[in-house]
Amino acid sequence: MTLPSSPADLLDAARAGSRAALARLLSLAESDREAEVVKAVHPASGNAHVIGFTGAPGAGKSTLVDAVITLLRSRDVEVGVLAVDPSSPFSGGAILGDRVRMQEHALDSGVFIRSMASRGALGGLSLAAPSAIRVLDATGKPCVLVETVGVGQVEVEIVENADTVVVVVNPGWGDAIQAAKAGLMEIADVFVVNKADRPGADQAVSDLEAMLEMAAPVDWTPPVVRAVAVTGEGVEDLWTAIESHRSWLAEEGRLERRRREHLVEELRNIVVARIDADVRLRCGGAEFDRLVDAVLARDIDPHSAAEAMLDRFRQGAPGGA
Repeated sequence: MTLPSSPADLLDAARAGSRAALARLLSLAESDREAEVVKAVHPASGNAHVIGFTGAPGAGKSTLVDAVITLLRSRDVEVGVLAVDPSSPFSGGAILGDRVRMQEHALDSGVFIRSMASRGALGGLSLAAPSAIRVLDATGKPCVLVETVGVGQVEVEIVENADTVVVVVNPGWGDAIQAAKAGLMEIADVFVVNKADRPGADQAVSDLEAMLEMAAPVDWTPPVVRAVAVTGEGVEDLWTAIESHRSWLAEEGRLERRRREHLVEELRNIVVARIDADVRLRCGGAEFDRLVDAVLARDIDPHSAAEAMLDRFRQGAPGGA
């Protein structure tokens, strides 16, 4: 069957159950047609509960997400999954292959799993991730699970895209100081001590609970859940904690405020990306080369040269003139 070409028609087909149309929409969201896709899907989005899973490499995020999918499907809840993987240095594509990790769901029409390359984004999420989340949301998935790259850095970008953030740690995860440095306390809505059948699980739970007690008072205190993702143990408790957070968000307009904060960051990122693209186009040509040569000759410093280029931009002069 030939797929429609316009994002609006693809959206209609995807909402009618076409997995091929949904896959095509997600591909367009990662292309130079992203803006077209967002214009088509944005009015129909805003209904899904977006749950982010983040944590250090080896924490078992993928296995935990797989277990959550199994739980949700047992309750007949449709699920969209966005797995943000490290980019291939050669093709720029995702290299972990989430379909290999989640084979049992591959033929389930109620589950749609998509890999997305991080393309070097330090926070662990692709720049196109918000658009991909919107697509899964707009096509009727009530739950969208987002798993970030485990890069050992502060993956705060997930906070800008998720309604509920699940931070996954392991026994022997490190002391409280290291956790604070990682920024985990600031971004977590729910903590999961995964691989809780291993030695050190009790200590990990105690460390987290002690840190939460010492933290500044907040309206929501993240629960600490034990789980063994490979067996499914603790997954029911995890989902109960996620649902409790969702109920809390629904009170007093908290969800709307959180999503507004997300949009503020997304709009800033879009503006910065467009300005950056425009600047890179302008930074070339005879005038730019003249300034580079002047800096090289020590006739002018880099900041003064940059200010000279900015003056030209402000006056509307082309950068290459």
